[in-house]
Amino acid sequence: MAQFPIDTVRHSTAHLMAAAIDRLYKDARFGVGPALKNGFYYDVRLAEGKTLVEEDLQAIEKEMARMKQEKLPYIRSELPIDEAIQLMEKRGQIYKVELLNLLKTKGSTAVSKEVGDEIADPEATKITHVSVYALGEFIDLCRGPHVEHSGQTGAVKLSNIAAAYWRGNAKNDTMLRIYGLCFEDFKEVKAEEKRLEELKECDHRKLGAKHNLFFFEPNEVGVGLGFWTPAGTVLRKELEKLATECEHRDGYEMICTPELAREALYHRSGHLPYYEADMYNPIEIEGENYRLRPMNCPHHHMMYLNKLWSYRELPAKFAEYGKVFRYEPSGALTGLMRTRGFCQNDAHIYCRPDQAKDLFVEVMHLHAHYYDLFGIKDYYMRLSLPDLDKLDKYVNEPQKWLDAVDIIRAAMKESGYRYQEVQGEAAFYGPKVDFQIVNALGNEFTISTNQLDFYASQRFGLEYQGEDGAKHPVYVIHRAPLGSHERFAAFLIEHYKAVFPTWLAPEQVRIITVAEDDQLKVYAKRVYDYLFNANITTATGGLRIKLDKTNETLNKKVRTAQQERVPYIVVIGKREMEENTIAIRLRNNKTITVTPADFAARLKYEIANRLDLAAEESVEIKPEVLREF
Repeated sequence: MAQFPIDTVRHSTAHLMAAAIDRLYKDARFGVGPALKNGFYYDVRLAEGKTLVEEDLQAIEKEMARMKQEKLPYIRSELPIDEAIQLMEKRGQIYKVELLNLLKTKGSTAVSKEVGDEIADPEATKITHVSVYALGEFIDLCRGPHVEHSGQTGAVKLSNIAAAYWRGNAKNDTMLRIYGLCFEDFKEVKAEEKRLEELKECDHRKLGAKHNLFFFEPNEVGVGLGFWTPAGTVLRKELEKLATECEHRDGYEMICTPELAREALYHRSGHLPYYEADMYNPIEIEGENYRLRPMNCPHHHMMYLNKLWSYRELPAKFAEYGKVFRYEPSGALTGLMRTRGFCQNDAHIYCRPDQAKDLFVEVMHLHAHYYDLFGIKDYYMRLSLPDLDKLDKYVNEPQKWLDAVDIIRAAMKESGYRYQEVQGEAAFYGPKVDFQIVNALGNEFTISTNQLDFYASQRFGLEYQGEDGAKHPVYVIHRAPLGSHERFAAFLIEHYKAVFPTWLAPEQVRIITVAEDDQLKVYAKRVYDYLFNANITTATGGLRIKLDKTNETLNKKVRTAQQERVPYIVVIGKREMEENTIAIRLRNNKTITVTPADFAARLKYEIANRLDLAAEESVEIKPEVLREF
């Protein structure tokens, strides 16, 4: 098996699973079955009323093992597309027929980037022949390549069954998506199973429910529309406070704009022609159509147009933590990672062409500052370029595209951050830079996007008065270094496994008495009042502290506070009361004894500097040094 790339092995194993299902369930209808980074999946639909459960996976695995021993060859054939359609119609494979008809009429299956399995060539304008592979009696539409025979497929473990809409559209049939792990040997399969179990424990959806950070009410409110609990709102507010401070330092001004607008605004911006499928349907108000905004930029452009700008006043930097709404397919929604309503850490920079490169570098440094603060080490940038041979997808301004790409390339090189270039993934109005980050368990995703827009000035008449007295178009930099509150909070929940640093923790201090003693309660309340009223600045107005009044044992109270991830547990007994001190149990389970005043100073220093010191026994509080006038 070593002579074949692992993706080829995984894809071949997906076909083997489909062939086994075809033997066991003659009424099975097959969608697509791509290789994944740890295995594969295949979308299958059985006869009406039939389904599969986890126990059925064992029977499929056994059939796969038998077929592997048979060493069935993967036989490739090339057929005229009409003949392939007839073949799949005869076999009742309705989904393959649909894909073939798309290839015949459009030269593309339109979802090949999502599922990766169709034989469509995105460059093709006319397809006359397609390839099919036979494995025993099973025949599949596929471009290949494959291993030579079924004995060369990988070590496999069918892992789970999920529901998926055909071609990702909620209006289409619901398929059974059967996932399998696939590696060269079973030792690797076992290691991946263990990793996935750990992943389940760190999934932000599970941790969010366990620690009551957020929830959804799909039946009463709607899918993809989240509720932030008081604890979860702390994360959101602290992220906003962080962004506000950093943006103030970099010269941004905060604004507020409406969350819906007349449909004409989105025609003017170009979003309706290019983006309508991702927008909510219009709302009719007094005979006119309005739309919930899918992004903030058209609204910020109107803010820029509120006055005439001189070249001396630029750049203009408008920041808004604006709520936006996008219609995401139900099957694509993933907790807070992908929702239908979310709040962006958004800003737009309006600048002269000669300022664009330096400002883009500044934005890159802001990203890096955030990532360093959160201890995110594994990240890189992806420069998404247009495919200028397909200007139906992009604004038809080839020279302006080239100029914008040159600016971003220069900024990327100057920034010194790791990046790679990809073709054909730019925004419709300009090249963009996606920040790809990897969480603690190795899962990569896009956390934020920055774009250089030359098109908005043309659509909206965004100009400035130059030194020569004439009007000139601006460049617009779209940037959101923290992405959306929802997605970034989801990442942080998984990144920290809900063990947040003190400045970010929903509850920062809990006070516990060792016994139900009236004098201890009085002293504990004094300590609580002192710390609560201490001059400690947080996004929620002050120290987040609770006094435990439950009628439980000391051990139970401490254990509960630890389970709830409270950074500092203050334990008060008779000795502490007599000496006017407090005993602090740290996150490393060690205890230190300090005065309430010293603890307040420690907390103020730690929170103000966004440090993570809750496991440190000794903390040197460095005085703030003001720069000279």
